[in-house]
Amino acid sequence: MHRRFLLPLFLLGLLASLAGCGETPTGRSQLALVPNSLMADMGEDAFSQLLNSQPINRDARANQLVQCVAERVVAGAEASYPGLAFPERWEVVVFEDASPNAFALPGGRIGVHSGLLRVAETPAQLAAVIGHEVGHVLADHGNERLTQQLGIKAVFMVVGLLGEEEFGNQQLMQALGIGAQLGISLPFSRTHEEEADLMGLEIMARAGFDPQQSVALWRNMAAVGGDQPPEFLSTHPAHESRIRALQQGLEETTAIYLTVTPAEC
Repeated sequence: MHRRFLLPLFLLGLLASLAGCGETPTGRSQLALVPNSLMADMGEDAFSQLLNSQPINRDARANQLVQCVAERVVAGAEASYPGLAFPERWEVVVFEDASPNAFALPGGRIGVHSGLLRVAETPAQLAAVIGHEVGHVLADHGNERLTQQLGIKAVFMVVGLLGEEEFGNQQLMQALGIGAQLGISLPFSRTHEEEADLMGLEIMARAGFDPQQSVALWRNMAAVGGDQPPEFLSTHPAHESRIRALQQGLEETTAIYLTVTPAEC
């Protein structure tokens, strides 16, 4: 066989052997090939770009609230998924932005928009959002999406033939789920969103926040969000579908919540 065919065949074989070998914390089969260290580097680079390009909120009360909730959510995540590797520390920043958003990045970075604090009326509602975003990171959703986008290039990353610098900044930002912060629209898939919702419920419950507040949060989101496109046209679940799915997980997570000390923030 001609030598120039050997490397592609080897890489395809490697990709096939890796396919389906991973699982998310909920047990869903997953293909996420980008090395974790590289994902953490991407998260650090993306967060640095945001710090340099987006205004930071300096309100002491808002920052104290977000820091308190984020610390407890991270502790709840560690209690929920003790078998996972966690960053040694998490950097938390409140950005001055009117949109009701938040995000978490590989490597331990959490960003909260000041606009979210006008929609999340209680610390528990804020915990529902931060828990959801941390769920995206713990389930390696950015890695999974980047692997899907890169295809065979992801295998080159596995064997060290390509690095972060080989890819466009926009592509990396989209995969990390923070494209909206930079004017790029590419939300996580519906599967990712639903998985992060359920993980977030358990995380907030173990953190000492009433998981029933997640439903109240999404009702608030629906009230400020206006009309959504039909669900089949969007990767995000429609508000009512999302609320129904959350309600189905409330019995189990409320039982967890009742066994822990309620959080005070």
